[in-house]
Amino acid sequence: MERNVARSDDVPKLVVVEDDKGVRDNLVRLLSGEKEFQCLAAFGTGEEALSNIPRLRPDVVLVDINLPGMSGIELVSALKQRDPSTQCLMLTVYENSRKVFQALAAGACGYMLKRAPFAKLIAAIWEVCNGGSPMTGTVARLVVQSFYRPGASGQEEQNLSPREEEILDLLAAGLLYKEIAAKLDVSQETVRTHIRHIYGKLHVHTRTEAVVKYLRG
Repeated sequence: MERNVARSDDVPKLVVVEDDKGVRDNLVRLLSGEKEFQCLAAFGTGEEALSNIPRLRPDVVLVDINLPGMSGIELVSALKQRDPSTQCLMLTVYENSRKVFQALAAGACGYMLKRAPFAKLIAAIWEVCNGGSPMTGTVARLVVQSFYRPGASGQEEQNLSPREEEILDLLAAGLLYKEIAAKLDVSQETVRTHIRHIYGKLHVHTRTEAVVKYLRG
């Protein structure tokens, strides 16, 4: 495990999971140079990451899809089962790979191409921190189609509270967490707590799944 010196408690905290040491070291170096982020650690395997991430409680985990042993997809699924609020941004060399879709279905909140300019990665991380899901339209369509089941029951949606339904309506309208918090005059942490409860009631792991299931109901 590689650790960085902590800087501040009020900046987004990141963890990198990448098996290629050169790529991993470069990501840590670049992210550590950004004052608006704090890079907590970097891991070379999914197993090591799973053992440490729940303790570190990062805001965003950057995960390589093709990890040795436990894959990035399996890691995301395991992290989401332990804490549904964990935000995982996938890193991949393939834009429309089936693995990208599988990672999103497992609970990842978005993905970035490894060849993308570093500025785009920074923008994607901020998008995740603000409740967004960076991905291409092609993959987003696959995710939506996978959750369409004609005639499915809406019983789970009946268990949502009025405030939870209100938050889902705002999510469906495309608002970010901070925008929802401002509109409802609550903190972002309160919004995140409501969303964790929504995920549990709807038996989903991502914003996309929650909105699709809610609208379908």
